[in-house]
Amino acid sequence: MKNNLKDIFKRNKGVYNSPWEKSFDSIVTPFEEFIHKQTTSGLLLMSMAVLALFLANGPYASAYAHFIHMPVSIGVGDWSLEMSLNHWINDALMALFFFVVGLELKRELLVGELASLKNASLPIAAAIGGMVVPALIYFAINPQGDEALGWGIPMATDIAFAIGALALLASRVPKALITFLVALAIVDDIGAVLVIAIFYTETISITPLMFGVGLFALLLAFNLLGIRKTTPYFIVAVALWYALLQSGVHATLAGILGALTVPATPKYDPELFSEHVKDLMSRFKASHEPGKSIMTNDKLRAVVQTLENGVHSVETPLQRLEHTWHLPVAYLIIPIFALANAGISIDIDSLAETFTHPVMVGVSLGLVLGKFIGITGASWLILKLGIAVLPKDTRFTQIAGVSLLAGIGFTMSIFVAQLGFSGREDLLLMAKTGILAASLLAGITGYIWLYVVSKPQAK
Repeated sequence: MKNNLKDIFKRNKGVYNSPWEKSFDSIVTPFEEFIHKQTTSGLLLMSMAVLALFLANGPYASAYAHFIHMPVSIGVGDWSLEMSLNHWINDALMALFFFVVGLELKRELLVGELASLKNASLPIAAAIGGMVVPALIYFAINPQGDEALGWGIPMATDIAFAIGALALLASRVPKALITFLVALAIVDDIGAVLVIAIFYTETISITPLMFGVGLFALLLAFNLLGIRKTTPYFIVAVALWYALLQSGVHATLAGILGALTVPATPKYDPELFSEHVKDLMSRFKASHEPGKSIMTNDKLRAVVQTLENGVHSVETPLQRLEHTWHLPVAYLIIPIFALANAGISIDIDSLAETFTHPVMVGVSLGLVLGKFIGITGASWLILKLGIAVLPKDTRFTQIAGVSLLAGIGFTMSIFVAQLGFSGREDLLLMAKTGILAASLLAGITGYIWLYVVSKPQAK
């Protein structure tokens, strides 16, 4: 047994490594980690979308529909909350998605690409163009009736899919182009959140809304008072989610509001942390007994635990929560959303009718043509006026290629479609079909465009 363990956990200069742990030893920047997670999330999304289509059209179609619409309730005593599984996913799990989006927004506004007007002007202008033109194209095709409610669907860009597709070309495109797409997609998310909050809220119940305003004020007070423990924020944010759910405002906005109140200042500055670590390492060396395991050395274990607490204190709560929640959101929540919402029933006999339906045409043209015209046109204009400059080592033809990738709407587009066509399953089906078709076309054409106009980057 000992020999087998020695083979698996080889000791090398005091380090025990299993084979699968070696890949985790490298140091990557937060941006590199972000890109890696978005790329993997995009692949998972694609797999779940394909699985959802199979389930919705195969022998398990009835079981699939029954499962995602079955009622699920939670309750304590006389209180209970019941929704379908699909609503729990869209209203509760997606609140965590919006929470991570909110953390990314706040970080970008404070220290990222959107913190400097010089750097932010191009992606902001591009994102605005990429939201306005698709909405106008859709509205021109669907100017009235229930169909007109879907104008917000083609405004959105799926950050995971778009960045995942661009990351496949990482050896041919400059890093600054990926940064541009990230900033554009985040501004796009801001626009989508505002659209949902302002235009896709039907009826308002004042009492729960006022209660929600009070809870948001309490979260702001936590921030101003310097509270950095995340548990109080979590408890109040859950209550805020429930208040918004009861008010009629879409409950997922609680995720954004909660994220905006998370502290962005650490307990220790780097200099103080450095002194703290030096002191702890001196105590570590003094407590170390050669040949003795840390499990039997309480003093050594206490120093290590204190060091861990110090590491958390030199990070801002915003950084720590973004790092903690990005993984489950990217690898679990978004794929679950895709599995529950991408399943559309495809009737071969009615394909001609489907692909000529105004909603399907409006969504498809809005995402593919609208994003291309809006982003490329707005970028050209702001560059021509001298307000912005191209990102480092980037050509305008590459900006045009990114505008095609931005037509991958998927997650946020499906989310808006659920809101716009609630109660109209026929229109929702057309919208989802348009989203899937447009996202596939935008991804393929954007990839080919960028591959042709880009050359391999020098290492």
